Amino acid sequence: MLHSEGLEKWQGHRVLAIFGAFRLLLGGSTHVQHPLAKYEIYLTFSKSIYFAYLFLQNFQKRLVIMLLGCVKMAIVKNVKNKIKIPKKNLKNIILYSKRVLWGVIAFLLCFSSVVGGCCPFAVSLISVSGKKNFLFACVGASLGYIVFCSSENAIRYVSAVVICTLGTAALIFFKVRRETYLSMLISCLSVLSTGIVMNVKSGSTLGEYAITLGESILALGSTFFFYRAANCSLKRLKLKALPVTDLTCIFVAFSILLSSISFIEIKGVSIARILACLLILTTVRFGSQRFALIVSLCLGFALGITKENALFLIGAYAFSSLLCSLFTSFSSLAIGLSFTLSMSFFAVAAKMGAFSLCTVLESVLASVILCILPEKLTLRLSELWESGADIAPEGSLRQSLVVRLRFASSALAQVSESVRDVREKINSFSTVDPNESEIRMVAADQFFSISDMLGDLAFEFDEAESFDFKAAGRIRRMLGEYDIFPENISAIIDKYDRMRIEILAPNDTKGLDNMRLTNEICKICKREFERGKINVSSAGTLLSFMEKPNFKMSFGFAQYCAEGNLCGDTIKTINDSRGHMVFIISDGMGKGSRAALDGAMGAGLLSKLLSAGFGFDSSLKVVNSALLVKSHEESLATLDCVRVDLFSGKCEFYKAGAPRSYIVKDDRLTKCELTSMPAGILRGVEFAKRTTVLNTDDEIIMMSDGVTDVGNEWLEKFLRLETTLDPNEKAKAILKIALENSDEKHRDDMSVIVAKMIER
Repeated sequence: MLHSEGLEKWQGHRVLAIFGAFRLLLGGSTHVQHPLAKYEIYLTFSKSIYFAYLFLQNFQKRLVIMLLGCVKMAIVKNVKNKIKIPKKNLKNIILYSKRVLWGVIAFLLCFSSVVGGCCPFAVSLISVSGKKNFLFACVGASLGYIVFCSSENAIRYVSAVVICTLGTAALIFFKVRRETYLSMLISCLSVLSTGIVMNVKSGSTLGEYAITLGESILALGSTFFFYRAANCSLKRLKLKALPVTDLTCIFVAFSILLSSISFIEIKGVSIARILACLLILTTVRFGSQRFALIVSLCLGFALGITKENALFLIGAYAFSSLLCSLFTSFSSLAIGLSFTLSMSFFAVAAKMGAFSLCTVLESVLASVILCILPEKLTLRLSELWESGADIAPEGSLRQSLVVRLRFASSALAQVSESVRDVREKINSFSTVDPNESEIRMVAADQFFSISDMLGDLAFEFDEAESFDFKAAGRIRRMLGEYDIFPENISAIIDKYDRMRIEILAPNDTKGLDNMRLTNEICKICKREFERGKINVSSAGTLLSFMEKPNFKMSFGFAQYCAEGNLCGDTIKTINDSRGHMVFIISDGMGKGSRAALDGAMGAGLLSKLLSAGFGFDSSLKVVNSALLVKSHEESLATLDCVRVDLFSGKCEFYKAGAPRSYIVKDDRLTKCELTSMPAGILRGVEFAKRTTVLNTDDEIIMMSDGVTDVGNEWLEKFLRLETTLDPNEKAKAILKIALENSDEKHRDDMSVIVAKMIER
């Protein structure tokens, strides 16, 4: 039934066909003057609508049958002719359909008005639509305001649409990073400025200015909900798997959209409120009590504010959802019956006359629909609301293993690319083919290397004692507030109660403020973390945060190039975000560009593999194979590595053809000299190893053979006597003395690393 007030409100909207037909039934009149005339009008109009409904229903059936026949013929024809729709065209169709959908939603939101005739929601939608959709949203909103608003309000809101569109276009043109507050500011100012202009023009009272201010605040809030709903991660469309904040924003946005059809009533029974009750019941039936309460509050407020019944609907929907949640273990009939009884109680207590009776009838209709839902649809709803049996919990072992394997695969791909690039550079100097039999043997060795790498990963996950799922969930919600939507978050606690946070995000993620994220994670986990490490790969961006260890390393290094600017020695330092500090010196054979290539390749590949989580032994096999096959000529590099556990002080030396190192411990000098073969000369090369434990103020000194070839007595004397210099100054002093004691004509490349253990 259409109320007389509604009829008068919509008199000027000549574009609506239904009201045009209504006017024809009235014989061209625009006002209902006789008190009894409206009943005749209602009767006539109702009969017309009924016959039109029967006609459309019959026509719809025939249309569906015809369309199904056409689809069947098209499928048969496609199969016979083996015609496939190009993926590119299908992608374009889907893309433009999404853009048109933004325009349709903006058009419908022009219907959604609160008490006082305020309807700023379409303007809010434009500000969050993005560079691909904002023009479609602008067109839809403009048409909606022209069609559904009076001439004066239409001018005001279309002006707000234009201002908001220009503001959004300016952000896109100047490539300003999208932020929630910018979209909120644009929509708020658009509504506020146009409202003030209209108030000044019409000489409005103070109360009308207050309404304009409230409308701008409403635009501000709705923009926030639209923005969060549009940007939440829905790749895993399992509603329970979403953060509560994202899910709430989705519910609020949907409630606002649903309120746009709240004017559609049949004898006081609202279609929108029937759908609202049905949504609450399905959430209770297939979701959870918590989500049902959120849905009921959002729907009650959004639908009630349009009719000044917000308090009644909020209370009735919320209490009814809580009551029927007690019967979730029973059938849909029990849930629907309890919801209807609760709504009836509120209707009687409210004493709101016909409106109360309509709300009861709406709850009955929604309960009936819930009970007669087809089995296929109920299964779909169950799958939509389930927590996701096929989705691993946040930070689960399976998820974390997948992430690590992805980065392992990416590291191997980088190894392959590096070998190819270096081989192409070397082949530019020579055209001799490599030894094919040697290549085959090296290729066979790769199977053992890969096996060892998988064993390293298995050992790493064996070290993981547990996963803090709650912390991972809180971190995900925190990242959502900064518009960061990661694919996976793992909060790993090892057997020593050390926590490590690993976050996998897409490579195009913006807003990765390392220090800010570190501080927020410290607050959430109530632990002290080091500044995060960012590792970018084809698999995505991996952010690793390690709990702050007991020690830290102060280190310095110095280098000398024997020929030009190309040094055959390469130095690498790695903080693997697992509480380890790694130092590497790789010395390529000879001098100049060839030695520089070998040294850089050895150190570079080893550092990448260690950062990816592989062990030293398996990484050495890969590096050795890469050096063997990259060219037909002899190509080798020494590898001198030290790994220090910053939690326990455990220090491990790994040497492949590298000279001695020194340990200054408790003012005593200890040599670390291990016999081994360099990488790239023979198959089956292995590291020589030694382990010690460092304490506070202990030092390790690493160097290439260019320093040790000068002699050892002067070096040992210097290390025993000099105890005051910091690591960087000491490394430079050692290099200076080595240059002074060497013959200029026979100098080799020289590298020195000095690292000192410091207690935090």
